[in-house]
Amino acid sequence: MTIPTQMSLQGFIATAPQLTFTGNGTARFYARIGVEHFRKETDASYTKLDSTFHDVVMFKATAERAYARFRVGDSFVASGYIHEYEQEKQGQIEAREEFVARRVGHDTARTRYDVDRSPSRQSEPPVDQIEARHEPIPAIGL
Repeated sequence: MTIPTQMSLQGFIATAPQLTFTGNGTARFYARIGVEHFRKETDASYTKLDSTFHDVVMFKATAERAYARFRVGDSFVASGYIHEYEQEKQGQIEAREEFVARRVGHDTARTRYDVDRSPSRQSEPPVDQIEARHEPIPAIGL
């Protein structure tokens, strides 16, 4: 049997996350995210290139949890898909895209945190008990 996979994205939160609600009351998370890029040189070193910036959205409970847990600068890893759409801007139709994250979490390679594994009556730990600190790690051995 084939291993089920989805598209993934890693990056950092570049703008303050926004939580809004659709007309039918569905929670929607939105933020601009940055993706770092590197070029491997002939001597096996890496040169950091300019970051690119993109839109990321999440819906329902994922949106509410992400809004409570993510801040500007946090590194994350997400799985989901790219949604392509058109938007009218100053009378012109513009092709756009956004990453729709179905699952998201802090990037464990760039974030230190503690996990509370004690039994709980709740299905999930309260947001105020989740502690994450973003600490950039130099790009070594990519």
